[in-house]
Amino acid sequence: MRSVRQNSDLPQVNGALPVALDVQTAKPGAQEQEEEAWTCEVAHPDSPSDLTHVVGENLRRLRTRRGLSLERLSKISGVSRAMLGQVELGRSAPTINVVWKIARALGVPFSGLVSDRSASGPTLLRGDRAKRLTSHDGKFTSRALFPFDAPRTVEFYELRLAPLGVEDADPHPPGTTENIVVCQGSVEISVDGQRFLLATGDALVFQADVPHVYRNPADVDSLMYLVMTYSLSAP
Repeated sequence: MRSVRQNSDLPQVNGALPVALDVQTAKPGAQEQEEEAWTCEVAHPDSPSDLTHVVGENLRRLRTRRGLSLERLSKISGVSRAMLGQVELGRSAPTINVVWKIARALGVPFSGLVSDRSASGPTLLRGDRAKRLTSHDGKFTSRALFPFDAPRTVEFYELRLAPLGVEDADPHPPGTTENIVVCQGSVEISVDGQRFLLATGDALVFQADVPHVYRNPADVDSLMYLVMTYSLSAP
């Protein structure tokens, strides 16, 4: 899972800056390069922003609990320091790929960053009030089909990929399994270089601790449902 890129044949921007730049030692134009990379980590302008503050609060809490500075977390996650700072302050909505990178670096499931720790009990998830994360170009969206009440080891998602859209996913924590079924359209899934073409009704189960890519080869939207299972021994 995690964030659509415009074309898999083009250089990817994920974590283009391996470390945060120091303005005092940066070469001329380096700050502009960091800002350009940072903009590619921000969700599409039309994406919902109702998770922005929740993710920011959880990021700050988990980062400080682990004694990590923004610079250190930037090095571990591949997310720019500028973006991490904006997320913590609730000023920028990160792409779904950025949230995955941060979660992996912190050693928590995806739900560990999006949970608002509300009271437990029956939860009705209205479709018209759904909380979604998107890619930078808006072609990939992920809707969590579970209440944001606490981190969990099994997560359920609705995924949508626009025509000809591409979603490049970094490896998830060791032992993570994805079980995905295509309910509309078709999807090509590459798992560590091995390709599978799924038509409507097809399902694929794979270990997601390796690089994987989703491509929509058709000119219609594809709809998928994903069950993500984390290893109980994962950190």
